[in-house]
Amino acid sequence: MKQKNIKLDAIDGETSVIYTDTLVVGSGCAGFNAVDCLYNLGRRNIALVTEGLNIGTSRNTGSDKQTYYKLSVASSESDSVDALAQTLYNGGSMHGDHALAEAAGSVQSFIKLVELGMPFPKNTYGEFVGYKTDHDPLQRATSCGPFTSKIMTEVLETSVKSKQIDILDEMQIIKLLCDDCGSHEKIIKGAVALKKDGGCVIIFCNNIILCTGGPAAIYQHSVYPPSHTGNSGLAISAGAVMNNLQEWQYGLASTKFRWNVSGTFQQVLPKYISVDSSGNTREFLLDYMTEEEVLSNVFLKGYQWPFDTRKINGSSVIDLIVYHETIIKGNRVYLDFRSEPCGLNGFDKLSDEARNYLSNSDALIELPVKRLERMNPKAIDLYKINGIDLYTEPLEIMVCSQHNNGGIAVDGNWQTSIKGLYAAGEAAGTFGIYRPGGSALNSTQVGSRRAAEHIAYNTEEKYPDIADLTQTNIIHKILKELETATGKSEKNHLELRKSLQTEMSKYAAQIRDIAEIGRMIDERMIQIYNFFETYKTPPHGLRQLYKTYDILVTQTAVLKAMSDSASTAGSRGSALVLCGDFEKNAKKFNIGDKEICYRPENEQYRKFAHETQFLSKGKIQSEFVPVRPIPERDTWFETVWRDFSAYTGK
Repeated sequence: MKQKNIKLDAIDGETSVIYTDTLVVGSGCAGFNAVDCLYNLGRRNIALVTEGLNIGTSRNTGSDKQTYYKLSVASSESDSVDALAQTLYNGGSMHGDHALAEAAGSVQSFIKLVELGMPFPKNTYGEFVGYKTDHDPLQRATSCGPFTSKIMTEVLETSVKSKQIDILDEMQIIKLLCDDCGSHEKIIKGAVALKKDGGCVIIFCNNIILCTGGPAAIYQHSVYPPSHTGNSGLAISAGAVMNNLQEWQYGLASTKFRWNVSGTFQQVLPKYISVDSSGNTREFLLDYMTEEEVLSNVFLKGYQWPFDTRKINGSSVIDLIVYHETIIKGNRVYLDFRSEPCGLNGFDKLSDEARNYLSNSDALIELPVKRLERMNPKAIDLYKINGIDLYTEPLEIMVCSQHNNGGIAVDGNWQTSIKGLYAAGEAAGTFGIYRPGGSALNSTQVGSRRAAEHIAYNTEEKYPDIADLTQTNIIHKILKELETATGKSEKNHLELRKSLQTEMSKYAAQIRDIAEIGRMIDERMIQIYNFFETYKTPPHGLRQLYKTYDILVTQTAVLKAMSDSASTAGSRGSALVLCGDFEKNAKKFNIGDKEICYRPENEQYRKFAHETQFLSKGKIQSEFVPVRPIPERDTWFETVWRDFSAYTGK
């Protein structure tokens, strides 16, 4: 890369200017794969920039058996690209070209990971056997255990470092630089980053692939690792179209150490206990269900882990009860693996499904922790490493945000509405209402490869041209903003951040209060407009200040999508929309002595995706658009060969 240094009075320290052709932002599964694919496709003028190599979600998250989802490649089970694409598409509100591309690219991406050293299990004959995951009719799932995505990140990082690709570590991107070339078309020109000391780095480039993960920090109760905050506000502030921001997954997770308590954590049938402010303890699920219902629903939470509005009279009622105990009543809730839940005296009261599962797992033994030890000892070790001994203490849990199925809108090549700006991984909004468990990891690999291929086959590798005056004015504006934000402030932006996150978890998570969401949108729009005049910080605190701003911007876009979607599509996926009992078609159910009224789903909107965009002058545009169908395509070999040769030049 070519570099030059200039001195600016507005900021302490030096401001570096870097030139490169393609910049990848983020060092998770998607980011490392994007830059690795670019190199393998012949690109050399490339760089990866990251806030920290070891702080992302890919490296620091998982579950009892973290799933990687792919086309089935074992046994006699019939599968095909079309069948997998249809499964993804059937989740609702997902574009067909994304479903097809993620299905078609799954085997290539999976085998690359195997070749890089991923220890996906296979039998004596080399079959990569699988199992069923949620929202999947076939056995397409596989796993390396609790740390599948961590291992993915490590093997991809090793590959990238072996190629000596430039890695710009400990730099936080705070702004995207775009040129408006008329007809509402924007073109990416670069990005602005901050170093740890508050110094500024301006990176000029022709292409950017955003692999910054989901908007992890917009909620107080979250299973995302604390080190990962996301950076979706970059694209939102730049005016990129966003897709399905309202579609999230929420589920039960531990809080002292953030981790999904899915799979075997539930299938071993732990006791659910609640502790009030006076220290009184009770097995609270029995206040709402019979013993048999408790045992059945807890077991089902294992593979029905995400909160699902279709299961509020089944396993997802547990999420609602935990929400009621924690958020509404202010109690603390725990899973206790040290003693049996009430009603489990022997295994006669279990459903056939639960009893057969435990029997097949050789786990018809006393005590949840002993069953967990038999079925998944690594799950116990995981918590032990993180200071929690499941043999001697209960595990505190809450309903937490876990994954954003939406994100930045992209086309079939994972390019956004801004030319030259791509997004992959959870940053990209490729999923709709439902998705099979583990499909997000497949998406990190397919999406980043698609973006890399589109850049490699359709653009000339060169240093960017920054001679135009418009770009210079943009830079001066950014530097002026940094100067304005630097100083002392009577108001603390970290206190604002905490307040913003608390409100999101209370009113805009799996339980959505539309009146409160409307108020929150109005307040946040005012806060965005005045943010850098209201909140200031010394140079070393600028990165955290911009994180708070990113959270504020992202929350506003997410809330707008939630509000508009709720008023038309109603309750669906992982979101229950509250309403008054006077509303037409309102449905009701009871949590203890509390009656809940909610809007039912309008299923016709499963055929639509929801787009949100920040416009100029503080306006947000939000609307439903028809989903793109699964493409019809020509599979005649000679025709495809000719087109492929023309596209790749090979």
